[in-house]
Amino acid sequence: MTGEYAGGMGISYAQVAMCAQYLLGKNPLEREKIWNDLKRALRKHDRFGLGPIDIALWDLAGKLYDAPVSELLGGYRRTLPAYASTTHGDENGGLDSPEAFAEFAVRCKELGYPAFKIHGWGGGERPASIRREVATVLATRAAVGPEMDLMLDPACEYETFADALTVGRACDEARFFWYEDPYKDGGLSAFAHKKLRELIKTPLLLGEHVRGFELHVDQIVAGGTDYVRADADYDGGITGVMKLAHAAEGFGLDCEIHAPGPAHRHCMAAIRNTNYYELGLVHPKVGGNREGKRVYASDYSDALDAIDARGHVPVPQGPGLGVPIAWDWVAAHEVGKVVYE
Repeated sequence: MTGEYAGGMGISYAQVAMCAQYLLGKNPLEREKIWNDLKRALRKHDRFGLGPIDIALWDLAGKLYDAPVSELLGGYRRTLPAYASTTHGDENGGLDSPEAFAEFAVRCKELGYPAFKIHGWGGGERPASIRREVATVLATRAAVGPEMDLMLDPACEYETFADALTVGRACDEARFFWYEDPYKDGGLSAFAHKKLRELIKTPLLLGEHVRGFELHVDQIVAGGTDYVRADADYDGGITGVMKLAHAAEGFGLDCEIHAPGPAHRHCMAAIRNTNYYELGLVHPKVGGNREGKRVYASDYSDALDAIDARGHVPVPQGPGLGVPIAWDWVAAHEVGKVVYE
């Protein structure tokens, strides 16, 4: 029986190497003990290595019990409403203007998406760059009408509190669903975001760049956010995401999961206090099936056309994560291999 996971990043696997000897010989079903032991072991680091390990352990457990991870978590949803999450704005004829974002939002609405998130440009000469961000917020709302939920994620690009406030007030005018990681503190300062929350009406979404379960909770208690961000790669795997979702639930807040992927679909299937699956990053010039992306030996997709007519994506129903890895494809593209024994 093997637990598998395709994802993560270089820093994650550097930390997996730090944990390998500890893992050898451990009972893989003792996920809670392993999670807490590794959280302590990686306390001087960002704990990115914990995510892939924990996800693979959940995949193994699902295969052992012949059940999808969502079922082990108590999941009850079979499909999830998705939002189209764009790439950042560009200057090359794709998402290169407020009008281009507005037109793409209309296209996504026609495909069935109930919600759309803008990643603006960032950088550029102020104040013109901020005026363009404001224009994009207002043009997109005007184009799609009142029915579609809209979000904005500047990805910590705005230089000043004043910039964040200016765009936030535009989000108020356009009745945005949330405003995410506005300015260049990196999404860390609970105090700064609490001040911003006091001056605008649009709910803030923070937490993508806060590392650790306890610090997420501290940010909630300090009044720094309205929605809580979670990510299985960033926040300690499926175990970490579920802890964050339940903590947010205790405060009466929603937990919104960052980025797409099979593990996130399983988590969302078992979380009451969540709204949308992030399907991204999408772009008007990126085609449907993303040719060359063949990691999974199934029809699983996180491309623009992955939704059904209602704007939903399915939760995989096979054992474990339910999306077997195409190992022949992986072997054909392999550039290295590490075995710990």
